[in-house]
Amino acid sequence: MPVFTTVFSGYSVEFSPFEETRLAVSTAQHFGIVGNGRQYVLDVNTDEGVIGTVHTFDSNDGLYDCAWSEENENHLVSVSGDGSVKIWDLEALENPLKSYAEHQNEAYSVDWNLVGKDTFVTGSWDETVRVWSLEQDKSLRAYEEHTYCVYSTIWSPCDANVFASASGDCSVKIWDVNELHSVQTLKAHDYEILTCDWNKYNDNILV
Repeated sequence: MPVFTTVFSGYSVEFSPFEETRLAVSTAQHFGIVGNGRQYVLDVNTDEGVIGTVHTFDSNDGLYDCAWSEENENHLVSVSGDGSVKIWDLEALENPLKSYAEHQNEAYSVDWNLVGKDTFVTGSWDETVRVWSLEQDKSLRAYEEHTYCVYSTIWSPCDANVFASASGDCSVKIWDVNELHSVQTLKAHDYEILTCDWNKYNDNILV
């Protein structure tokens, strides 16, 4: 089994939706408590049993999550401990391609819209959820109903307008981009909720 060792602690890993052997890995120095970050793009060669580095992108703070664009194989988004949201372009000479700075605390989660393909969503420890488009220089909308850190955000696999967020306030909220407020709040647990996911075969089921 191929093994690759990162310099910093790994936080997130994502397969490319375009190339079956390509991986993105977000990492943070000193376990993400303090220090720099590095975004890896790797290629897995199972025949030779090796994982090679295609690109590395460095940041001034830890990187906690990443997601591939669903419409451009060379675009990748990372979220950082300084609250920034960074777009990397694998073919560009200068990176990041864009860096958004609207979150006020650690940006901890990001997910690309699987259906609409032109938007992505982020969650932050500033208790907000934001929806973005690469066509705009600022977020399309900010949602501010959570009362503690947002740890996870994920688009519905079936609906381009619907996504979910999980928070330390013990709730999971369902959102529709056409609505100003969440459309459903699930008081799912008695303690912090760190992650959530949609059932890809039944969009009425969330875990």
